[in-house]
Amino acid sequence: MRRCIDFLYRHRLLTYVLMGFFFMLFGVTSVDLFFLLRANIRLFIDYGVMVIDDGALRQLIELLGLTLLAAGFFVLCAVCERILVKRMLSNWMALRAK
Repeated sequence: MRRCIDFLYRHRLLTYVLMGFFFMLFGVTSVDLFFLLRANIRLFIDYGVMVIDDGALRQLIELLGLTLLAAGFFVLCAVCERILVKRMLSNWMALRAK
């Protein structure tokens, strides 16, 4: 893991591109996720276990997995953002010290 962070720290442009890519993936995976989860849970509340045969349980598990995937993409985006900010601040401090 440390080698990956060091690699990203050395390659500023790649880190920026990856940050944008992970942010885009976060957006794609989280679009309407809250509303779909709410509708699926409401389906269970309204109709009970009868909806399991119709695939509602599988859909709920898939939605929860998609939620975790979206959170993972957000974390990866945040890691890239931190690396870029840390690098920018160290460059700024070096210029200020001169």
